[in-house]
Amino acid sequence: MTRRIGFPCCGLIRRLHLPRLLLLGVACHSVVCGFLQSVLEGSANLPHLASNGSNHDQDYCETEAKLASSLDFWTLSSADLIAVLPVDPVKENYVRKVKNCIFSVAFPTAFKSRVRLVAVSKEVLEDILDLDLSVSETDDFIQLVSGEKIVSGSVPLAHRYGGHQFGIWADQLGDGRAHLIGIYMNRQGEKWELQLKGSGKTPYSRHGDGRAVLRSSVREFLCSEAMYYLGIPTSRAASLVVSDDEVWRDQFYNGNIMKERGAVVLRAAKSWFRIGSLEILAHYGELDLLRTLLDFIIQEHFPSVDVKEPNRYMDFFSIVVSETAQLIALWMSVGFAHGVCNTDNFSLLSITIDYGPFGFMEAYNPDFVPNISDDERRYKIGNQANIGMFNLNKLLQALNPLLDSRQKQLAVQILEGYPVLYYTRFSKLFKAKLGLLGEREEDDDLIAFLLHLMEMTEADFTMTFRQLSEITQSQLLELNIPQQFWALKTVSKHKLFPAWVSQYLLRLKSNMNDSDSERRRRMTSVNPRYVLKNWMAESAVQKAERNDFSEVRLLQEVLQHPFQKHSAAEKAGYSAPTPSWAEDLRVSCSS
Repeated sequence: MTRRIGFPCCGLIRRLHLPRLLLLGVACHSVVCGFLQSVLEGSANLPHLASNGSNHDQDYCETEAKLASSLDFWTLSSADLIAVLPVDPVKENYVRKVKNCIFSVAFPTAFKSRVRLVAVSKEVLEDILDLDLSVSETDDFIQLVSGEKIVSGSVPLAHRYGGHQFGIWADQLGDGRAHLIGIYMNRQGEKWELQLKGSGKTPYSRHGDGRAVLRSSVREFLCSEAMYYLGIPTSRAASLVVSDDEVWRDQFYNGNIMKERGAVVLRAAKSWFRIGSLEILAHYGELDLLRTLLDFIIQEHFPSVDVKEPNRYMDFFSIVVSETAQLIALWMSVGFAHGVCNTDNFSLLSITIDYGPFGFMEAYNPDFVPNISDDERRYKIGNQANIGMFNLNKLLQALNPLLDSRQKQLAVQILEGYPVLYYTRFSKLFKAKLGLLGEREEDDDLIAFLLHLMEMTEADFTMTFRQLSEITQSQLLELNIPQQFWALKTVSKHKLFPAWVSQYLLRLKSNMNDSDSERRRRMTSVNPRYVLKNWMAESAVQKAERNDFSEVRLLQEVLQHPFQKHSAAEKAGYSAPTPSWAEDLRVSCSS
């Protein structure tokens, strides 16, 4: 299947528990060895762990209404995972080939120097973790989110997975610098897996040092939260801390190694399993374990699929195909390029994970590549939908050993339906961006026509759509584009712009029971004024390197309300053209 999918071409779009919280220093992790021993020996009778599940048995109404003001009785549990999924019997933490397990026990490595809190998400703390914001000011919190200590019930784990990187099988990969410190069940009954990124070496670190640097951590913290408020499925970022520990990085893979500072992000997701989680098991013929993991994932995260149903893997695959098409269409609707769409970075829950050399497209360009190490432009923004299909095909190959011949044929048909699913979602999103109501045959051509003009004039993607949301129809009719609509003014320089405006205004007249003010209200609710452009992130990083975290926090505040005008954001130029100093900025590769 070599059909190319991506941005449409002009003129044609295919239809296609202890009494008190126990903070365990990493040097004291032998305390949990008694618990682990039964797991490593294959015992099914795990000792009871105090976990936050008990919160729901004890005065639920009170805990629902009250956030924890300290970490004293706040607990995590790893039991749900290791009761079902096997753990590596080798307890020592050294790089090695691991077989016949899903996780390895690996404890975070504490920083040697002072740790500072750069930023914290009030919403993640309060809405997901049931913690009052004041908790983030405590030493216990800093020790937890930096990996210095773990909490009661936590057995830190590193996940074993493989993957195709840049189209080539890369064999064992895994969590090389991340530790899953446990699952938290909140007062809404939601389970969230908490993971530290940049917290030290694991058996999967390969040649890495297990660390992340401040530069990349600022970008991940800001982008994961920005994506959430844009309405795009994503992992969340709870906190970001930085140390003075030296970490050496060749930022652009050009031989120029520089000293940077180690940082850790506390991330949260309903699950961190990805396509590569299944690929590694299929590759090594660990089929019983593949079936166990799949059934666990379905049981925990796919409630519409009956885990006892013989066709459950088909139902699972169908959902993943559909949700992946939706996710990539959403990426495209805001001009987001992931940068490293390897199978080990594609979530089975179809959420955006593993923010590396991502980028929000500025000037509209289907060939936009945020990752400078992607010499072949494999992961350019206009190719993301094709890569989605490639990755889903690799998922299908991993599932194939568990399917009979009839199921294999059906699965191929499901995958072949992906292009239509993607284009349907893409078209729907872009029609909303243009304020179009109802269905017209010419709508796809109208979208493609505008994108063609934007490409020819190198118009800013985000602000062109935003300014179309703000300009009045009478201003468009007169072709009178005020200077404040600078991106739209750029598009208007094309000789075919009047023709597009004429077609657009004619199409708007067919909107039933609509008005210009209602159109603008509708469009400003789906076309953001602010996205995390590379120069904005870089400006925040440069200040953060000097321990000035003000712009990180300003961007965090602005990106929580991307559709609303923000006075400080306007003053900072976040809706203005890219400043001249940033025009040649490159996105870093190493992190």
